[in-house]
Amino acid sequence: MVILDTSVALSWCFEDELTEQTQKILEYVEKHGAMVPSLWQLEVTNALWSSIRRKRLDLEKSRSYLALFQALPIKILEKSYDMTSLLDIACATGLTTYDTTYLVLALEHHLPLATLDIALQKVAQDKGVIIFKS
Repeated sequence: MVILDTSVALSWCFEDELTEQTQKILEYVEKHGAMVPSLWQLEVTNALWSSIRRKRLDLEKSRSYLALFQALPIKILEKSYDMTSLLDIACATGLTTYDTTYLVLALEHHLPLATLDIALQKVAQDKGVIIFKS
């Protein structure tokens, strides 16, 4: 299992963003599953909505990607976070509190993190989190 950040999942929706690495992560998730914070759903749907508005995707294509995500063995954690801790980590690292939730999950569950976000990768590695490559 891997902690899956939105940047990787969204790369699966756009040919110009799909790489060999992100394709391998998709194959891994299909076989072994992933874990995400509940905000992942909001991030994914908002990014798809933005893509519809910018005419990068249409509604039908966006719905097909949502069906893909829903078919994958992705465990969505309905978890409360200590807001003070999130803020403290964000201030100490420069990450958004959204990205901090992925970091916290990786640390708490001792799982590798799949992300394309360079800042998140660096902070995660500094904290001893393995960055999932494939």
